[in-house]
Amino acid sequence: MTPLHTPAVVDALATDLRAAAYTTDGVAELLGADAGAFSRGLSWSALRATERAPDHQRQLAVLVRLLLLGTEESRERVAGALPTAGVDALVADGVLETTARGGVRAALDIRPHSDGATDFLVVSDLDAGQRPGPVHADHVLGIGGASVSLAHAVIREPVGRALDLGTGCGIQALHLGSHCDAIVATDTNARALALAAATARLNAMTWDLRRGSLFEPVAGERFDLIVSNPPFVVGTGSLDYQYRDSGMAGDALCRTMIEQVGDHLEPGGTAQIMANWMVVDGQDWRDRVAGWLAGTGLHAWVVQREFADPVSYVSLWTSDAGELPEDAARRGGQWLDWFDEHRIAGVGMGMITVRAPRHGERRAPDQVLEEITGAGEALTGPEVAAFFARREYLHDTTDEQLLAARLSTAPVFLEEQSLPGPDGWQVVGAAVRRPGGPGAVLGVDEVSRALLAGCRGEVPLGMLIELLAATHGVDDAALADAALPVVREAIGRGILYQAN
Repeated sequence: MTPLHTPAVVDALATDLRAAAYTTDGVAELLGADAGAFSRGLSWSALRATERAPDHQRQLAVLVRLLLLGTEESRERVAGALPTAGVDALVADGVLETTARGGVRAALDIRPHSDGATDFLVVSDLDAGQRPGPVHADHVLGIGGASVSLAHAVIREPVGRALDLGTGCGIQALHLGSHCDAIVATDTNARALALAAATARLNAMTWDLRRGSLFEPVAGERFDLIVSNPPFVVGTGSLDYQYRDSGMAGDALCRTMIEQVGDHLEPGGTAQIMANWMVVDGQDWRDRVAGWLAGTGLHAWVVQREFADPVSYVSLWTSDAGELPEDAARRGGQWLDWFDEHRIAGVGMGMITVRAPRHGERRAPDQVLEEITGAGEALTGPEVAAFFARREYLHDTTDEQLLAARLSTAPVFLEEQSLPGPDGWQVVGAAVRRPGGPGAVLGVDEVSRALLAGCRGEVPLGMLIELLAATHGVDDAALADAALPVVREAIGRGILYQAN
């Protein structure tokens, strides 16, 4: 029997959790200074804070210990914290389980989550650190690093229909609810769909939940937005754990998704997919992923955020499932043997964003593949939207139109690299960087840095180039020919923008 299958129990649980202020802000207020320690995995610090909770937060303290810290609590305390739902009903519905000592503990992970404007409740399975032994094959992952990264990167513009492919616990669908009229969420895992249904009901949302692999559940349908944090792990093709393994060898799952996603996008629609790809010895990863895009007709921005060598990659995923050391060692060895057999030097990890051409659009597919690894350069929805808008502007704007445009420089830093020499420090390189902009850095020389400094939206670019040409004693046309590619690159990076 799937957990949280009784609507009345879910509704009662939601009532109790809200009444106790079981929200991100409520928990942070309860934990106080210990909240930071808890976020770093120091649960004993949070436990200490709950034991000191004032009377008006006692109900919340019990819920934090029960649902976030995984402690055993007495039936009396839990009954007081969850009076509407009731302990017996929650045990029968798989939310709680009784212990040998007559107490109760959580059988599911139910935690608050916020998108910055709205508080949600998210249901998933307990991770390996909260339960004995390895996780089950149909384990439903909670809120992880990849899901948070995807949520931050999704373009939050209002759209009609959205698809969350591989919904898991439903975290992406929750975020989609703020700007999408209708949401379809799919998964191959029946347990995931059951927990996603509970997540939706706890948050008073309605999603069209469907079971099936890849695009099979939505055959013949199109969407304005598709998001996916799929089981992208590069492996041997096994299906040990559904949250990470697709049953397809190597990176075939991600390749198949990219090859097929265009068939399910409305004109002008966008898909944003977390992906992993094999980096084969002696080959450029860009060539591999570009091959997936070839023939799709889609515009694309592919960003590799991380690269993991085989040992690091395999170690990450073998430790994730909570297996016994000897089992993890055996599985890890087989995995590394497979990597060796296929000459895999490592695995690239990142995001693939694609956009379908609009009605009547004639431009060729514009596909940019790059590595952006800076800690302060994480993708955000506004930055992804701006990237595609800039690329379209560059395509639609001729050199003559660009020379007539008044351009402004975004807030940037000039960074110089210098080496000591006989006459003191000598500049050997310089670049401008837009803080917070992924990949927003541009190497500059003396002329281009002067050009960027002069772009204040006051005079047309052509006039500014003429002034610089006179200052440096060079030909106007020659300087324009040299400057325009730099200007276009600066616009593409969000360093320059049209002011009028």
